[in-house]
Amino acid sequence: MNQDLKQFIQQAIKEDIAQIGDITTLATIPKDQKGFAHFLVKEACVIAGVEMVTCIAQIVDADLQVQFAVQDGDAVTQNQRIGQVEGRIHSILMAERLMLNCMQRMSGIATKVHHLKTMIAAYPAKILDTRKTTPNFRMAEKWAVRIGGGVNHRFGLYDMILIKDNHIKAAGGVTSALEATQQYCTKEKVHLPVVVEVKNQAELEEALEFDFVSRILLDNMTPATVEEMILINQQRKPLEVSGGIHQDNIVAYAATGVDFISIGDLTHHIESVDISLKII
Repeated sequence: MNQDLKQFIQQAIKEDIAQIGDITTLATIPKDQKGFAHFLVKEACVIAGVEMVTCIAQIVDADLQVQFAVQDGDAVTQNQRIGQVEGRIHSILMAERLMLNCMQRMSGIATKVHHLKTMIAAYPAKILDTRKTTPNFRMAEKWAVRIGGGVNHRFGLYDMILIKDNHIKAAGGVTSALEATQQYCTKEKVHLPVVVEVKNQAELEEALEFDFVSRILLDNMTPATVEEMILINQQRKPLEVSGGIHQDNIVAYAATGVDFISIGDLTHHIESVDISLKII
């Protein structure tokens, strides 16, 4: 378990119990009473969060025993029991909501990614996520994207240089932005991927003049326009498309032959999967 995951779980538990604890459980159930509860998935989905739940249980109470009959990424049917947790009832109830919140949302994301990936399976395009994530839950949401078969874009503002429309506007154009970036990277000895967003043919041709550019992002273009940009590019740079892409048009974009399709919808328009934890 890495340190970031550990800190996330600890902070989430603290948010729930503060300095007092689970006051309802303390009031109603003997402290040392033991039992077990099973996880029930109430709708078909791609399950995600199995490893997360195991980590949560370890941090809440090292004596909790968690067993799953499925792994992250498995297809689960409606009303399927997927696992159980055994140990002190106080610990199970303290962990319950955090375990379910994580698994429900992560499974919703993984299911959506898997569905979209299946739709474009005949094409080489890879599905990317974005930074349109829930604050302080990005790690889990991007984890779920990978479980569903997608690929993570940059994690934050620090691990990729992504020059977007606002940077370009403020810098005075694509060429100015890229020249400044080149100078900055040389001076500061920065070695990171550089992706630049373009909105038309003229900006694409400007971007293609810079060898250090890792990928070019075609923003808010129709599939027909994307095909034109691909012809101009002539495989000189990997191409990514973004902007308003969803299940109704993703096949048309994938069919252009583009390399990457980034979709903010993967993480910010999600219905959580209905999963319960019932004490037996």
